[in-house]
Amino acid sequence: MSMNGSPSTDALFYPFHLCHEETLHCLLARFYRVHFRDYMAIQLSPFSGTTAYADRMGGTFPELVTTGRLVQGHNVSGPLSDTSRASIDRDLADTQWRRVFHEAIREDRRFQRGLFDPTHAMTIGRDVVPGPAALLRLMNENFLHQPFTVKTVQQLSCERLSGDDAFRFEYGLALVKTAAAQCYTIQLAHQLQVTTATDSPAHFQLFGRSLDRENERLPNHLVIRTGY
Repeated sequence: MSMNGSPSTDALFYPFHLCHEETLHCLLARFYRVHFRDYMAIQLSPFSGTTAYADRMGGTFPELVTTGRLVQGHNVSGPLSDTSRASIDRDLADTQWRRVFHEAIREDRRFQRGLFDPTHAMTIGRDVVPGPAALLRLMNENFLHQPFTVKTVQQLSCERLSGDDAFRFEYGLALVKTAAAQCYTIQLAHQLQVTTATDSPAHFQLFGRSLDRENERLPNHLVIRTGY
């Protein structure tokens, strides 16, 4: 386990709404309560967005909810606020943050699976592309140097895309989802006065970069996964 900053008795897991059972056990050994957000569904425009799922950690561990050691139901869905948009745009304009993100897309299978599903065919715009081929295109170094903002991705989401433009949208959407999850993590951590915690080294590094850039002093905890 690795910790940056001062600890607290509660932890907020990020960036996802579920975690591995072993990770949960590690967190409960370190913290009295572990908080989970609901699935993040971003509304990019009135007609475009990502779909929410209703599953929660408490569905698997109801006894932990009953005893108060697992807290769930923190909402992170809907249209992005102006404050969130500005925070996301700062991440997307940060060359160091973008480099960490792109290296994770290229090298970290768990990071890839959190954004895409390369084991199945992927719908990219109007085309259906084999997962490995789609992921290979998304690893292209050119994406690292392309400028993105929330507005750019919103505009692309409203168009019927194919080819390079469709892949640009998928990459941009992945950027926005990753930065949005971070933004909500910061907001919830301040609201709940908790330690942030993850078992993803790439997300830990990305989040740490954003905290440093924004001069945020949130405690940030990494569970080192061993054997699972």
